[in-house]
Amino acid sequence: MSFRPSSADRPPAGRPALRLPRWPRYLLPVLAGLIAFGVLITIIAGVWTDWLWYRSVQYGSVFGVVYGTRWALFFVVGIFMVVVVGVNAWLAYRLRPVYRPATSDRPGLDAYRMAVDPHRRLLLGILLGLIGVISGITASGAWRTWLLFINQVPFGRKDAQFHLDISFFVFTYPFLRLVLSYLFAAVFLSLLVAAAVHILYGGLGWQARRPRATMGAQAHLFVLLGVFVLLKGAAYLVDRWGIDFSQRGAVTTGASYTDVNAVLPAKTVLAVIAVLCALLFFAGAVRRSALLPAVGFGLLVLSAILIGGVYPAVIQQFVVKPNELAKETPYISREIKATRLAYAVTLRPAQVQPYSGTSTESSAALHAQSANLPGFRLMDPAVVSRAFQQLQQVKGYYQFPSILAVDRYQLPGEGPVPQDLAVAVRGLSGPPAGQGNWINTHLVYTHGYGFVAARENSVSGGGTPDFVESDIPPRGELGTFQPRVYFGEAENNSVIVGGPPGRPGGEELDYPYQNIGGQQNYTYKGSGGVPVGSPLNRLLYAIKFRELNILLSGAINNDSKILYVRDPLARVAKVAPFLTLDGSPYPVVANGQIYWVVDGYTTTDLYPYSQRLSMTAATSTSQTPAGNVAGQPAGAVNYIRNSVKAVVNAYTGAVELYQWGKPDPLLQAWKNAFPGIIQPTQDIPGYLLPHMRYPTDLFEVQREILAQYHVGNAQSFYGGQNFWTIPNDPTGVAANQHSQPPYYLTETIPGYRQPEFSLTTTFVPRNRANLAAVMTVDSNPMQHGYGTISVLQLPQNAVTAGPSQVQGAFESNAAASAELTLLRRGGSTVTLGNMITIPVGGGLLYIEPVYVSANAAGSTGSYPSLQRVFAFYSGHPVGFQPTLQEALAQVFTGTSGQAAPSGGGSGGSVNAQVIADLKQAQQFYAQAQAALRAGDLAAYAQDIAKMAGQISNARAAAARAGHGATTSPKTTPAPTPSPTASR
Repeated sequence: MSFRPSSADRPPAGRPALRLPRWPRYLLPVLAGLIAFGVLITIIAGVWTDWLWYRSVQYGSVFGVVYGTRWALFFVVGIFMVVVVGVNAWLAYRLRPVYRPATSDRPGLDAYRMAVDPHRRLLLGILLGLIGVISGITASGAWRTWLLFINQVPFGRKDAQFHLDISFFVFTYPFLRLVLSYLFAAVFLSLLVAAAVHILYGGLGWQARRPRATMGAQAHLFVLLGVFVLLKGAAYLVDRWGIDFSQRGAVTTGASYTDVNAVLPAKTVLAVIAVLCALLFFAGAVRRSALLPAVGFGLLVLSAILIGGVYPAVIQQFVVKPNELAKETPYISREIKATRLAYAVTLRPAQVQPYSGTSTESSAALHAQSANLPGFRLMDPAVVSRAFQQLQQVKGYYQFPSILAVDRYQLPGEGPVPQDLAVAVRGLSGPPAGQGNWINTHLVYTHGYGFVAARENSVSGGGTPDFVESDIPPRGELGTFQPRVYFGEAENNSVIVGGPPGRPGGEELDYPYQNIGGQQNYTYKGSGGVPVGSPLNRLLYAIKFRELNILLSGAINNDSKILYVRDPLARVAKVAPFLTLDGSPYPVVANGQIYWVVDGYTTTDLYPYSQRLSMTAATSTSQTPAGNVAGQPAGAVNYIRNSVKAVVNAYTGAVELYQWGKPDPLLQAWKNAFPGIIQPTQDIPGYLLPHMRYPTDLFEVQREILAQYHVGNAQSFYGGQNFWTIPNDPTGVAANQHSQPPYYLTETIPGYRQPEFSLTTTFVPRNRANLAAVMTVDSNPMQHGYGTISVLQLPQNAVTAGPSQVQGAFESNAAASAELTLLRRGGSTVTLGNMITIPVGGGLLYIEPVYVSANAAGSTGSYPSLQRVFAFYSGHPVGFQPTLQEALAQVFTGTSGQAAPSGGGSGGSVNAQVIADLKQAQQFYAQAQAALRAGDLAAYAQDIAKMAGQISNARAAAARAGHGATTSPKTTPAPTPSPTASR
């Protein structure tokens, strides 16, 4: 390729070429070289340290596949773009006219040409370099598309329209679109660059206010336009398959009547027309005439408007809309079937059971059944985290997550049935305020310490959590285990461990010692981390983290290691970058270690006829308003499987990936791309298997789908009259603004042989508040029924109270309202816990814990304690008592189960007794506030308990006077103002 100037391109005599002053000519290359050197060193440090990290976690093959694929795509696509654009630029230069006619626009162009021509090689090289780099970078981001294409496996199931295996749409179709996009880009950029060169050198311009082009320039540009139109024809053919993802008409996702009968033939016709138009462009290039290309361009535009736009719109408006149900019924049926398959919610008839919602059993029988239920969730994980923080934080630099996890453990002396526990690790938030220097942040405060667990269905004295594992060092019923947490949700900064003992900064803070101001030190002995003892590694990590102290610190020796990417989600996302991750990892104590369990999903948005859904929106609840998805960018999906269980050791950071569930074609394709990194299900250790559970994000996505797709009849689906929706949480932080989250609970569902650890949610009819259904999934992996979804469907011709209506009944109960008002008026905060719904005796039992915490000015040590429990069963009095047992007794027997306080029998004496009890309650409350201001939390808890006792006495006295608990209506309760989140 040569760009040597001809005599016509040399500057006219007497007019020297534009030259830069001497100092910029020398300074600019030096600056550019320094910048390039800095960028190169940074890239090398990033790549090298990435390799060291992957090697340290035994996933070097992932590094090789990901980086190898990305670099290969970068160079292949980058070089392709450079060659195509460069050849066309060279060809345009070769086709320049030797003699340029004088035109009105030439003086300005001549000035530009004389400025550019001496530096044309440099400028063209820079332009091609930018095109190559940008194209290569964008192509490298498509490494997942390439790997899935070359490693694809069949789904064994065909789409309803084209009868092609689903794998074509998931693996091949996106690759074809990717190839077309780069071909379009190459031709379009070539067209722009060639046109610019032709204009600059006189091959293209204006003469006498008319466009003028040399024959060479005209032929060159016509050929490029013909190729572009030919690619458009290929795109029309590929777009034919794209109708399987159309969102036209009554079909939410998939080909509708108009797509099949108008758009599909239109795409075929347009493809033929595009080929004919491309031939007209090529003929124009050969015949040196602009007439044929002009006709081809006009034909292409006109056909695209009429055939591609107007014709489908006419069919939709005048054929489909007047008879939409009849026309769209078969396509809606396709969508229902495909969506259920893609989200694994194809329910057998046995999984959907009619449920009356009302009971014919006696109150005594219902009371006995309720009392024998295995687990009532009194500890709301989103509320009692603050109690964990205050009672188990120990020091200010430790922290617990805002929402605790729920797991189950077999506890000593309590039989073989596992107990539901609220669990969390004591993470490290960083050095104390004002002590955040580099030594403390990265060398001393390196790890969290301990595991805390409390029973879900009981409390200790004063309404505080009933801990079964607590304190530092740990003590409790879970046995001996390694309590140090180097890898956790709170540990998100890099630390350097294994330094020289005895040297300042060389030993880590392990935990605060018993003596005032004392501490126990520790030196990391685990296998995790990357060695940073060598000068080279220290230099590389100093560059990576832009921290000179890594290179200069004397607290780092040959045994030191650097730990980073310590969050379990980030760690799994790095070793398995093809997975979408559940945003709720949970800790497990087993085999003497603390592990993190992370659920991994294989997802795609290219399953034909399956409705697309935003995972971020589907997982948005009152506990996670912004969604709860990690890993890959969380866009829309229309296929999801919980295909992988990932386990991260909290001490060593070791990551293990295990296949989970039924065989999944997407996972098999990724296993082909990354051989050996995913272990079979049978390799899951026996001590971890009982702690696996059905993931919340998947359940939330599935309930969003089932809210509509439980309707299997296309005509009913079209009408939408039987659609459900997820009720808003009447007790959340922002009441009735976000969806009610599902909850883990050991319960007995009709159809279960025994109580099972389950995940449960409720549905209400669209735009209604009464209950429509209860959805439950078996979350016990030790049973054959794991993952089985059960739906209890309430009758449509009767009204069963839903969550917001039950909350209204709670709030409108006279005794409960008076008591809550007294608590709130005194400055305390009343927090309503999760409302759970449990099928009992043919009806539904609602339980809601009520927590009270101090709200005194300047108080930082308050925490919620369980003080009351609401209970509701249709047709029975509302229960509102200090304990669950008393609340159930009040519901089913009409009494609280407490001995009535002494007092006179007349109405006047009872009223006097109520006033006396309430005054005494106020006195205890004042004492509690004084104790809180003094920092005496024990006295505060005692006084609050005494206050609650006096309130109970007042309620009992009021009940004797005829002002007791009201009976809940069998129909929909009257609307009442919704409670706020903090009271």
